[in-house]
Amino acid sequence: MILIADGGSTKTTWCLVDAHGTRSLFHTEGYNPEFISTAGIIASLRQHLPATLAPKAITEVHYYGASVVTPEQVATVADGMQEVFSQARVVVGHDLLAAARALLGRQPGFAAILGTGTNSCLYDGEQITHNVDSLGYFLGDEGSGAFLGKALLRDYLRGQMPAELEASFRATYGLGRDAILDRLYNQPFPNRFVASFAKFASDHYQAPYCQQLVAEAFDLFFKNIICKYPAYEAHTFNCVGSVGYNFREVLTQAAAAHGMAVGKIISLPIDDLVSYHLDEYKNG
Repeated sequence: MILIADGGSTKTTWCLVDAHGTRSLFHTEGYNPEFISTAGIIASLRQHLPATLAPKAITEVHYYGASVVTPEQVATVADGMQEVFSQARVVVGHDLLAAARALLGRQPGFAAILGTGTNSCLYDGEQITHNVDSLGYFLGDEGSGAFLGKALLRDYLRGQMPAELEASFRATYGLGRDAILDRLYNQPFPNRFVASFAKFASDHYQAPYCQQLVAEAFDLFFKNIICKYPAYEAHTFNCVGSVGYNFREVLTQAAAAHGMAVGKIISLPIDDLVSYHLDEYKNG
């Protein structure tokens, strides 16, 4: 049996494929090595794996995760996976490669992620060939859930939200300044915390304020990141992630405004990613 996983900063979606090709999905939290240690990954997996899953029965694990870039980050995740799935061959890669393989298969093109964070690349049909650094949620990640969440929190704390939305925000979350700053600066996973507020923009998207917030975020995403790729207009814009999918209409408009046609926009890459790996097995 093999496991294939798409790991974001907030959530990991897993697919178990048995000897008959039957697929079973389940979820755990995300394992971004910038925010969690090997020991934390081991503890989380042992707590959240389905009770019916026998880790020693797994022969291969293909894990793609956020911020799995440097050898140290790869080792943080791979060591945790290997400890839990002790009989498996563990292969760890970047979630951007997962996005490219899910969106493009073995065809070259452009792929992006718009979820808790953002990332993008040019892909040659096998590997990533060019990447404009999104700089993470502190300095960049334009268009992401974290970027939207930070904008909402800033306007809320500064009293710059429309009054009706401010009241709704307060009623929805019940958070004051001190509680928000404590979560941001003293608690783990601040990126998840700020990204969680993107749902507010989605739930209240009929408000002009939210429409403008999202449109400006996507405009900056293209201006600061996508337009920096060589001959970017020659490619279709393909994207995975909850933020890109939930706001796909305005994302399509932003792409068109910057001269880029839209190809495939999906919420989760896992189904296409599993198909990619199963095809790989069939083709030897």
